[in-house]
Amino acid sequence: MNMQNKTDKLGFWSIVLLAINSIIGSGIFLTPGSVVAMVGTKAPLVYLIAAVFAAMLALTFAAAAKYVTKSGAAYSYAKAAYGENMGFYMGVVRFFSASVAWGVMGVGVIKSTLSIFGADSTSFKNITWGFVVLMAIILLINFFGQRFLTWVSNLATIGKLLALGLIIVAGIIVFLKTGVSHFHDLDTLKAANGQPLIPKLTTSGLVMAVIAAFYAFTGFESVASGSEDMKDPQKNLPRAIPLAIMVIALVYIGTILVAMAINPAAIVKTKQVVAITAIFQARWLRVLIELGALISMFGINVAASFHTPRVLEAMAKEHQAPQWLAKRTRHDFPAYPFIITLALAIFIPMAFQYNMTAIIVLSAMVRFFEFIVIPLGVIRFYRGANVELVLTAERNWLTDVLLPVLSVAFTIFLLFKFDWVGEFGISTAQGIVPNWFAIIGMAVGFVILPAGLFMMLRHEKS
Repeated sequence: MNMQNKTDKLGFWSIVLLAINSIIGSGIFLTPGSVVAMVGTKAPLVYLIAAVFAAMLALTFAAAAKYVTKSGAAYSYAKAAYGENMGFYMGVVRFFSASVAWGVMGVGVIKSTLSIFGADSTSFKNITWGFVVLMAIILLINFFGQRFLTWVSNLATIGKLLALGLIIVAGIIVFLKTGVSHFHDLDTLKAANGQPLIPKLTTSGLVMAVIAAFYAFTGFESVASGSEDMKDPQKNLPRAIPLAIMVIALVYIGTILVAMAINPAAIVKTKQVVAITAIFQARWLRVLIELGALISMFGINVAASFHTPRVLEAMAKEHQAPQWLAKRTRHDFPAYPFIITLALAIFIPMAFQYNMTAIIVLSAMVRFFEFIVIPLGVIRFYRGANVELVLTAERNWLTDVLLPVLSVAFTIFLLFKFDWVGEFGISTAQGIVPNWFAIIGMAVGFVILPAGLFMMLRHEKS
């Protein structure tokens, strides 16, 4: 394997930008009104609460990064904390679900692009052609090596931040020119049946809104997957991930505040693909924001192409996958893991006829699994109860014990509030019937695939 030049590795600010790129995708552009429609004027507060919970989990994952700097993120943390078997299981489910999630995000880019340009976004042929072209472009970006990939990722991140910054600045200018705030108009909006458009706030409604907003911050758990391609990961990752969460929280809250101040009805009622553009009248401004949305969606796909193959590569380096997967090209590109990841990302969504709701639940379940296993692993690192050797790091009771405990409690709460019936059932005229696609996907991802690969690995070792 090629020895990587340290100048090609990601520095602190590139890690921060990668983290932002891994988290901000399409949601803030396409569905900013979803949380607003649930809680009305309390939406900024909801995003703030969600950011606090996300920061809590992010700090826990950052704490793990100071003990373990090997690539693989959750895989490497689980292996160090609990041993080979848990590490192998975490690696398989994480790699498989991340590959599927990348495919889902790729399909999302194509469907949104087709809709923006007025093409048929339901056509299997249109989606397939666009999907293949997108993945070919991302393959080329990765093929040219770490430096070029970093440059593209940084550029995409700056592009999406500029687009969101443009929304905030333009909104402030509109507000200053008109001198009118429509923030409380949400309280008087009516639905077609004459009922209030925003439901009366309840504790349950507030909780569900916080959960919905929290998902907009996920993605931080993948940032350390390529930690061996980063400079001083034990020092930079614990600082970069929380900083990225803080920046994203400010951008999200700023965007929502501006939208609610100048045209809250638009983001709740609009049928436009890039919903956030509905708050503005100027055509040129809408076009720029739509471009920013496309850059944002493309950028998160580039980030996924960096993270996901490196989980499989990390398993190969730890002799838990075939050794040839650990070889890189002369451009320092993990070609074999990438090709396998790419195949899963393309063919699984294609096999499901691009029915994303049937398979995306797997990604959510794996996140819940990670958000319990890794915080408990950090506590093991703190107590010195880890199975494998870890780095000698400064122990901190707040980040290594208290925050992990709170993270586990929050995750259990999310599991309790999760819409199990909605995700694993389908409403019909006869009632709720099983969603066999989701059930089979879970069985394959969590049981069949890990068990089959585990038996293959044991046979190979014997």
